[in-house]
Amino acid sequence: MTNVSLRSPSGKVGGLFYFGRMLDKIRSYAKGELPPDYHPNLGKGFDEKCVTFLRIKYDQLVERVKQGGSDEEILQWCFSVGRKPSEDEVYVWNEFMRKRGWNDEVSETLKRRRQEAGMADRSDIQTAFQFIDADEGRLPKNNHG
Repeated sequence: MTNVSLRSPSGKVGGLFYFGRMLDKIRSYAKGELPPDYHPNLGKGFDEKCVTFLRIKYDQLVERVKQGGSDEEILQWCFSVGRKPSEDEVYVWNEFMRKRGWNDEVSETLKRRRQEAGMADRSDIQTAFQFIDADEGRLPKNNHG
């Protein structure tokens, strides 16, 4: 298990899954507090999906986060520089992200990550969000699976 104080990917900012977690990683990295095993994926994976969805560049977001401001203020900045998705687009984004790793092209990676983390027997972990929450100690061990 990783000992890091990032919010769950299921936490929402402005109705969007994952955005707040990405901000947490950017802020932690800027302060030198983000564990090294997170560094290679900064701006990649879900970070990349999120900035692409908002039509901004990751480096632009990092610079904006360094200027300070609340999560909501930064999200509003993203909407003004990139785009503001519709309510339906946010719904599709949230459902896509929530189910990532379940019966899709990420499934094998999720299976490998579970094995590497000693969670191969965790049948309750079927999505990337569930894995992240389990790995960071937010998802209690399921004694039945």
